Amino acid sequence: FPSASFSPQASSITMLNATLLRPLLSSRQAAGRIFCSGGKYRRNIHIEKKIEGLGLELPAAPLPKANYNIVCLPPGENVMYVSGHLPIKADGELITGTLGPDNGGLTVEEGYEAARHCGLNIIATLKKQLGDLDRVEQVVKVFGIVSSHTDFKHQHLVMDGCSDVIMEVFDKPIGYHARSAIGTNTLPLNAPVEVEAIVKIKPE
Repeated sequence: FPSASFSPQASSITMLNATLLRPLLSSRQAAGRIFCSGGKYRRNIHIEKKIEGLGLELPAAPLPKANYNIVCLPPGENVMYVSGHLPIKADGELITGTLGPDNGGLTVEEGYEAARHCGLNIIATLKKQLGDLDRVEQVVKVFGIVSSHTDFKHQHLVMDGCSDVIMEVFDKPIGYHARSAIGTNTLPLNAPVEVEAIVKIKPE
């Protein structure tokens, strides 16, 4: 059998290439991560900073309005069930009314804004419960209920207000969620929209 030849020049080139590539590979592997003590890391781009950059103001995380918990995270599981949230503004004002401009009710645009506030309240609750919004791994599903007159048929457009703000904050793929929207004749406290969510959580 012929013996393999060894070229010092080729070996030097290989070593040089490896030396040049190593920092590039390391930077790609570490992209988006900050390493902390104990080998743990967090994403480099924090959601809270993104919220500030978008000029969004989160309201205070709401409290339950009756005998239930604002969220449920079963022990040992990583899926959080978020109770229905109402459109409460950052100043504490609750948006009220019923959708249906033909009957003197709110317009689609006003409903959209209310649903957007529901989304901001959900995000505020996630921040309070998790301590770090970067722990949100996936917004799995959003379920919206719109208080509507019987001839109002645009509940799906109203719910875009919530979906849009979730996408603004978390972006794809984390914020891209399944969704349902239904109409009802009334909601608690005369709210025009109520939204609940299912969210997958990263371990601490």
